[in-house]
Amino acid sequence: MSLTLLVIMVVVGITAIVVAVHVTGGTVTAALENADAAKRRFADDFSDVAVTEIWLTKERDAAFLALEDGRTGIVSALGDRFLTRIVEAADPAMRVELDGAMVRISINDFTWRGGPFTFSNEADARAVAQRLGAATDTIEGAKAHG
Repeated sequence: MSLTLLVIMVVVGITAIVVAVHVTGGTVTAALENADAAKRRFADDFSDVAVTEIWLTKERDAAFLALEDGRTGIVSALGDRFLTRIVEAADPAMRVELDGAMVRISINDFTWRGGPFTFSNEADARAVAQRLGAATDTIEGAKAHG
């Protein structure tokens, strides 16, 4: 087999895989319609937990839910699906940083590492960061124990 033919086969194969992933929804990011949609999606996994307040990100790809027991629920897009978590501010495996309207979360969990979450305004970002335990009076807003 000639090298030219082999290169053509590899290029066509990779292109076919990329197109197949795109057509089957692998490049689509899920979005929440509104706060009620986030609450319903969270209730699918945690039906016995009461939600008191909800903050949606600017792109509506994640929501943070204040839970009645003091913990925080997270609904985050993972491709075309949503992943849900409950976190506590005192978790030493979680690092939270506030930068304007962006909250960066790093969690030592192989199933979900966190990420940057941008909100429509700084007040929402500050509320979520404080709820997650960030010391917002520091320059970078990082949790002291994170």
